[in-house]
Amino acid sequence: MVKTIGVLGAGQMGNGIAHVYAQYGYQVFLYDIAEPQLEKAITTIRQNLERQAKKGVIGEQLVGETVGRIMTTKNMTDLVNCDFCVEAVTEHEPLKLDIFRKLDDIVQPSAILASNTSSIPITKIASVTKRPDKVIGMHFMNPVPVMKLVEIIRGHATSDATFRLTAELVARLEKEMAVSQDYPGFIVNRVLIPMINEAVFALYEGIATAEDIDKGMKLGTNQPMGPLTLADFIGLDTVLAIANVLYEGFKDPKYRPCPLLVKMVNAGYMGRKSGRGFYTY
Repeated sequence: MVKTIGVLGAGQMGNGIAHVYAQYGYQVFLYDIAEPQLEKAITTIRQNLERQAKKGVIGEQLVGETVGRIMTTKNMTDLVNCDFCVEAVTEHEPLKLDIFRKLDDIVQPSAILASNTSSIPITKIASVTKRPDKVIGMHFMNPVPVMKLVEIIRGHATSDATFRLTAELVARLEKEMAVSQDYPGFIVNRVLIPMINEAVFALYEGIATAEDIDKGMKLGTNQPMGPLTLADFIGLDTVLAIANVLYEGFKDPKYRPCPLLVKMVNAGYMGRKSGRGFYTY
């Protein structure tokens, strides 16, 4: 039975994942190499919980209780007794592989190791561990406390027992599961990133302004936000990284990243987080 959760990476996704597990009663160890990032994560989690309480989504007492279930640490060895770990660091393959190698040596042989990767093959991640049957993809959507979907990805060696336990966790978090095979982009990004990339091409080719492209997709297809606004929200560097995974994984020119997207990332225009993307923030 899973009681203790390890979350690796205290950024936007990591703090959201820690938030939901702690909210549903799990003891959470939140790991990051940077103390300021850990402090920022706890502040963000508390603010988001207070917002939920103000809206009546959760009771006021749950704010303190939830934060109290999260222990922060800069030492990965503190995750030694975690039953289930979720890696949520930057979408950079060498970093993820290095973390899984180290984590595999630290936690108990029975522990399951999950990755929140949005595009890197789970089979490849699992191959650097001594427990490929206990490695699985658990891709949460952003913002984690709000979004209902968790994309589950089975690696080539992921066991049925690992899959069943992960599925049970998704249900306990009151989220919905979509199951994908381990191919580049999985389900969501396989469909989403080419759409965003095509919207960038439309801007690049002068078909319309960013505002009209987004208005067309919002009002014409009933999406909550336009693709360029969404790209800024995700982070243009992340969009480009996933586009490159699709392009390299399939070797199909339909996935090639738009030159404008590449140029903007090179210029440091990353979207909301940098204050400038397709829009200025």
